[in-house]
This record gives sequence, C-alpha cells and structure tokens, in this order.
Amino acid sequence: MDIQALRSQIEKIDTLPTIPSVLRKLLVVIENPGISLNEVGSFISNDPVLTSRVLKVVNSPVYGFPGRISSVSQALILLGLNVVKGMLLGVSVFEAMQKTMVGLWEHSLGCAITARIIAKKKDLKEPEEVSVAALLHDIGKVVLGLKFPDEYKKIMAEAETKDIFIFDAEKNYFGINHADAGAWIAQKWNFPYRLVEVIEYHHKPHLSKNVTMQTAIVHLSDILVRIKGFGFAGDNFVPAINNAAWQMLDLSEADLKDIIKEMEDSLSQAEDFLLSDE
Repeated sequence: MDIQALRSQIEKIDTLPTIPSVLRKLLVVIENPGISLNEVGSFISNDPVLTSRVLKVVNSPVYGFPGRISSVSQALILLGLNVVKGMLLGVSVFEAMQKTMVGLWEHSLGCAITARIIAKKKDLKEPEEVSVAALLHDIGKVVLGLKFPDEYKKIMAEAETKDIFIFDAEKNYFGINHADAGAWIAQKWNFPYRLVEVIEYHHKPHLSKNVTMQTAIVHLSDILVRIKGFGFAGDNFVPAINNAAWQMLDLSEADLKDIIKEMEDSLSQAEDFLLSDE
C-alpha cells in the first residue's frame, strides 16, 4: 500500500465499528475548528459518561489541581479548549485500545503526569498543554491497532521475537511508524500544530522546529516512565535518550532527583486512580 492510500485509510478511523458511539460524536465536535468553549461544555454535560470522565481525570494526579473541580465549565475555563479536547480524546480513544495493547493507557497517563512535572520544572507557561501532548503521544499505536488489528498483532509479535523496537517493526510492515500515523490523525482532527509536532517527533525530538522544548520533555517523559515500568508501551526494552533533547533540557542532577521523586509520588497516586476505574 502506498503511503498516501495508507494515510487516507488511517484518517477514516471514525468509520470503524470498534469506535464507541461517544467517541464518534466527540470527533465531530473536535474536528470543528470554529467550536466554542460553551458548545464543548454543553456537549460534554449532555453525556453523563463523558461528564464523569472529564471530572475524574481533571481531579486526578494528571493535572494536580489542589481544589476539587466540580463542573465541566470550570474544567474548561481552567484548562482551555485544546487541553480538554485532548484529554477527552485520550480517555475515549485509549478505552478502545485496551484490547490491542494492555498497559498503553497507563503508560500514556504516566507520561502525561511526568511531562507536566518536567514542564513546571522548566517554567513553561502551559504545562497542561505539554501534559496533553504526552497523553496523546502514542495515539498512532491506537489508530494502527484499531485500523489494522491483525497486522498490528503481528507487528507486536515481531518486535518481541526479533528484539526490535515497535516503531521499527511498524516501519518494516507499513513503511511508516506510529509517530507518523499519530501526526496524520491529529492534523485531521484539527489539533494545534504544536501538538501535532510533538506527536510526530517524540522519538526524534531533534527534528522538531517549533516546539523543541515540549518535544524534548515528552521524549524524556516517555523514557522515564518506561524505566519506571509504569504501564506498557509495547517494547521490552528502553530506548536511549536523544542527545540533543537531553542538552536542550539542561537538567542538573538535583533537578532530575526532584523530578523522579515527584513522579514516583504522583504515579503511586495515579495507580490508585486507575484502580478505582469502573
């Protein structure tokens, strides 16, 4: 299959029978670039399942708001439209993925928590945006796994038997990897270019042009969460940290110790949050 044909198949993800109806409705909302905060708020509020998910995630260790957030409109005002869109998408899409790769949602949630900690350490203005990029960085695995379930099982098996990374096995099979697929789908869904770029380059952060710091943060978060063994990203071993990303982050030993300590505390809270899932 040529790359263009593959791309158009991937972009038709919302026509899949495996996609839950809530997600189908959500994608219509997300794909509309002119949608307002109020419209998203009323869309969520009209769906009790989505409302409870939003409130649960917003009050979880992922966002670290000390005060409990009690309404969807409050969440939207505090976090902003793009963050809430990304969070909703993360929660809904990964639910569909649980069958394909057990542990990917936990891995992604761990990355979101860790990225927020590093972003705050680096004094970034929008730590929540970086957190959402980390939550969605592996969305390409979800898309490929849902669109090509049999092939993706083979890819995962090949990665395991040949001791190669899953992105290499994907490349061998499709000619692209999950980072490419994720960037395509994020563009189709009208996500901001910053988010698209982080998804596209999270394994090659040195190629990021516009959001080099954010991409480096998501790259490092992915590796730290793998080292910690929180969730499962599909690989049995951990990739090396990209040298350019490491230099860009410029973290001292003390910074790293602080980040790891806070990450461990937050991940153990997140574990309780995940276990309390219905």
